[in-house]
Amino acid sequence: MTRLMASKLRVGVLGATGMVGQRFVSLLANHPWFELAVVAASPASAGKAYSQAVGARWTLGGGIPSGAAALTVQDASDVARVSDGVDFVFCAVDMPKDATAKLEEDYARSETPVVSNNSAHRWTPDVPMLIPEINDGHAAVIEAQRRRLGTKRGFVTVKPNCSIQSYVPAIHPLLHFGPTRLAVCTYQAISGAGKTFETWPEMVDNVIPFIKGEEEKSEQEPLKIWGHVNDGHIVNATAPVITAQCIRVPVSDGHLAAVFVAFEKKPSREEILTAWRSFSGKPQALKLPSAPNPFLTYFEDETRPQTKLDRDAGHGQAVSIGRLRPDAVFDWRFVALSHNTVRGAAGGAVLTAELLKAEGFLSSK
Repeated sequence: MTRLMASKLRVGVLGATGMVGQRFVSLLANHPWFELAVVAASPASAGKAYSQAVGARWTLGGGIPSGAAALTVQDASDVARVSDGVDFVFCAVDMPKDATAKLEEDYARSETPVVSNNSAHRWTPDVPMLIPEINDGHAAVIEAQRRRLGTKRGFVTVKPNCSIQSYVPAIHPLLHFGPTRLAVCTYQAISGAGKTFETWPEMVDNVIPFIKGEEEKSEQEPLKIWGHVNDGHIVNATAPVITAQCIRVPVSDGHLAAVFVAFEKKPSREEILTAWRSFSGKPQALKLPSAPNPFLTYFEDETRPQTKLDRDAGHGQAVSIGRLRPDAVFDWRFVALSHNTVRGAAGGAVLTAELLKAEGFLSSK
């Protein structure tokens, strides 16, 4: 093992055979800070080589990374064995919510930190739900969580739902204008459901105006992100009031949001554009490996952003914005786009882990 590899943190991926798990595996290939040491999944996959367990279900271009292909899949429920080989884990298991919550806390109590893509702990008051450019300060609540769990290094942190990853970053630089009401309609790719057109032919030439649980997450999760840490837990913000509709559209990757917003102090168009163009966060300041620079990009071309053209901006970690114009009911309207399985899922979790390492929350065992 080279000195560089020896200095990397050893990472496990729970739920490694699913679509988001595959994205984790892909993003961790040749990562400068993290080495994929363990892939884990259900008992049905345990004991097989990763390439065999995934087989024809691999959904990403370029094939399975060579460093992962020969790894033997472990049983994600064998907490002691998985934990013994890693410094922390990413979680993307497909399990009932209660079972996921217990599994993640079991790993944390084994002194193995968890960076989760799942929703099970998003509303646990002492679990930070991070968009690294926006609420990095919420990581401070981890110390209170450790006291509750009785751990020294173990904890759980989560990333938010993929549906909010485009419009929350666009609204955040405008908070000082006092947004009061926000209406959003998201047009969400089929990969958000873990599907491809081959596995979900019903989506070809079709739109489904319902995604279970998505609208509630879209309306409520931003308020935790915009909340504050107080006495060992996160207090949610009370504004803006958000109403959402979430629609599944025949697109492979990329969630596009149409956003309508009203303010206490209505900004000018130039003030909004200046806020977007000048915004960056802690990941950019720290030059984290996965941090996009710029984080936000505004297109003057009224036909952009387009999902197919712009979802991979910043290697899938950036947010693209366009069509800012006055609105007759609200103050302003615009569209925003993010890659749902990169920024909205595995990539957002990898960036979160980079932030946590840089801030001293993740280290070698």
